Parts: sequence; C-alpha cells; structure tokens
Amino acid sequence: MTESQGTHCGYVALVGAPNAGKSTLMNRIIGAKVSIVTPKVQTTRARVVGILVRDAAQIVFIDTPGIFAPKRRLERAMVAAAWSGAADADVIAVLVDAKAGVREDTKAIIDGLKRAGRKAVLVLNKIDLVPREALLLLTEELNETGIFTDIFMVSALTGDGIEDLIEYLTGLMGEGPWLYPEDHLSDMNDRLFAAEITREKLFMALRQELPYSLTVETENWEERKDGSVKIDQVIYVERAG
Repeated sequence: MTESQGTHCGYVALVGAPNAGKSTLMNRIIGAKVSIVTPKVQTTRARVVGILVRDAAQIVFIDTPGIFAPKRRLERAMVAAAWSGAADADVIAVLVDAKAGVREDTKAIIDGLKRAGRKAVLVLNKIDLVPREALLLLTEELNETGIFTDIFMVSALTGDGIEDLIEYLTGLMGEGPWLYPEDHLSDMNDRLFAAEITREKLFMALRQELPYSLTVETENWEERKDGSVKIDQVIYVERAG
C-alpha cells in the first residue's frame, strides 16, 4: 500500500446478466485487455480485477461472472463468485444490455440487491444499438425498481459515455491508501493471464458444449534471451470423448 496523503481508493463491482458487456466495459475503462471477451455467455468464470488510477483516486474494478439461474456445479460456483464480488464492493454497477432489455436474469439481480439492502448504479450498455425512445422507456422501467442511485448510458464498444461514468465513480472513492502499485492494471499473474487468453481462443473456435467443459493450466513459463517466452499449457476436458 502507498502512504500518500490525500489519496482515495475503493472497489467497484460490475454485475449483470451474461453477455451484458461487463468484460468489454472493464477493458475499455482500464484501457487494456485484462478480462477475456467472447460473444458466448459465461465466458468469465471467476472474479477478475482491473485497476484504474484517475487523479488521486485508485478504482479497483471487479469483473464478475454473469448472474443467471445455475444448473451445474460450475455454474453455481460462478454465480456465487459474482454475488461475493458484489457483497465486498464499495460501489455496485449493474450492467444491463439495452438491446436485450429487462430479462429474467436482470430481475433476479435487482431482487437480490433489494434483499441485501444494497443500492447500485445502473449502466445501460450497448446504447449504440437501440433507438433513443426505447432507451428512455427502459430507463423509466428500471428506475421504478428503486435501487438505482444514478443512471449512465454507455457503449463499451465505442467508448460513448465512458468518461462520464469514470468521473462519477472517481468521486465516490473514499479517502485511503492505494491498494496496488500505480503501474498495475490487474492482480492477475502472467501464467494465469496466458491460460485465460488460450481459453478465450478455445471459446471462439469450439462449438456446442465444449468451451464450457474445459479449463486451461499454464505448466511452464520460460523467458528467453531474445525477449520471447516459451509457454507450456495443458487443456483439460471433462470427458475423454
């Protein structure tokens, strides 16, 4: 931790239904790829940390797995990780896919926050895909839930509205020392990030259930004199077939 006076720091959890755009948003905010992104649901399996320094504030973003009705053990663990990330955060930002509207998963998130007595910031994402009239109706519907303190309309893909969101979140960070060195963008080590990148490519290349029944482990990391790195990885699948 740094001991600088006048610094601010806090956690912001990004929660939402699968494919709401949480990972894309965090990468856009951080300005670097810290969380893998695919068009398929349930790509993010565990909490991913992204770190942004803005003026005297350090904002620690937590990209959580999508919250949905789980059926398998892995899915239950993913949803539990998402709720844990929300519970630990100073600020909760609920992402809603503006094109998809208020789905059952989104309603379940709102109900869960109500039960926990938590307020949240509403982030309507993918506004570039929705007419303004539909956005206003959606905003009104979500605002009636009573849990949102503020509403932001953004496009994580184009960057529209992101600066306003960052400026707002910066103002919410409480006074305190920074939790990470200034040059850190994430707390993920190189081996784990390399495994995540490989898993992202497998998600993009494979079909049906295969992407969801595999995991990747980095076994060896050898840095060479020419600056390159030799990486050995193992892909584990659920069944021999």
